[in-house]
Amino acid sequence: MKKTFLFLLFTLFLSAQKTEIISLKQNIKDRNARTKSLILMDTRTDKEIGKVSDKKEEALLKLPAEDMNAFVQNWFTEDNKAKGNNDIVLMLEELKVYDEQAPNDKVRLGKARLKISSFLKRNDRYYFISRFDNVIVCDPRRVSSVSRYLSQNLSYAIVEFINGTYAGSVMSQYIPENEITRYDSYLAESNKSLHQELKDGVYLNFRSFSNQEPAVGYYTEKNKKGKVVRVKEKEVTVPMGDVFCYVENGEAYRYTPSGFLKMTKDNKGFYIVSSRAELFPDAKSGGVVIGALAGGLVGAAIGAAIDAESNKRMLKGYGYKSATFTNVYIDPLTGSYNFQQ
Repeated sequence: MKKTFLFLLFTLFLSAQKTEIISLKQNIKDRNARTKSLILMDTRTDKEIGKVSDKKEEALLKLPAEDMNAFVQNWFTEDNKAKGNNDIVLMLEELKVYDEQAPNDKVRLGKARLKISSFLKRNDRYYFISRFDNVIVCDPRRVSSVSRYLSQNLSYAIVEFINGTYAGSVMSQYIPENEITRYDSYLAESNKSLHQELKDGVYLNFRSFSNQEPAVGYYTEKNKKGKVVRVKEKEVTVPMGDVFCYVENGEAYRYTPSGFLKMTKDNKGFYIVSSRAELFPDAKSGGVVIGALAGGLVGAAIGAAIDAESNKRMLKGYGYKSATFTNVYIDPLTGSYNFQQ
């Protein structure tokens, strides 16, 4: 009798669980026909993606194939009849879904952690191009299906990351093949902003900040309250959007839509305290301003589409545009925003 009861419970559990496939079907055509091949290295230590709560059932998320390298190569071949000379390598480092109510969250949210990087390969040398390293958030109160929403956003982020990679800037420093799995720490060693006292001045982009080369002739002006209200080159006012950050008395301040925010450094790098809602405010036109690598590497931008089933506070590639404040890291290789929660 006891065995029968346990069997029924197990059967009920299985019936209450569904599978959601991260369907990678969008176009990944290299419109400039520079790419010869697209290869995927799956370096995840745990290949299970995980489960999320979907109303009254659990949903298991899966990739569309067991052999994802073969899948990606076939996908690329189907969408790219004309090819170039570049061999592009994608590295899938993290892919997890889970339910979490972080200390600053008001409710339990569905989340997806995605970290994927891209490289140009020349013989046994790898040249870093870009990466997407973020947590995508879903508020279950705002969607009909958490698993479907996360699946669609993961697919969207991966596809737009690939399309952005084709035209992405390539880092000049190469990584030997035997160091590719530790490329992060290998390349971060050349980021001077992490290893020396910061030079005062205005930095127009992440690369100049990383190299600690402030723009010549640029300076900030403050109001009576000591708040920076404008940046100038000689006597000409510079648009705030053209500024990455400024450094004063060895402290860095990152420009955001809500103004300059202090950049604090820990063992992971620099971070600001902000939210998705503050960093990606609604545009005056009613649209949404977003980017895969906002403020970072050129040529890898996520588009501004909004999921059809969600409202204006749903952000593809980042998920729900939450007002919750968290530590938002500045990627030490790209300068992009990295959400950890």
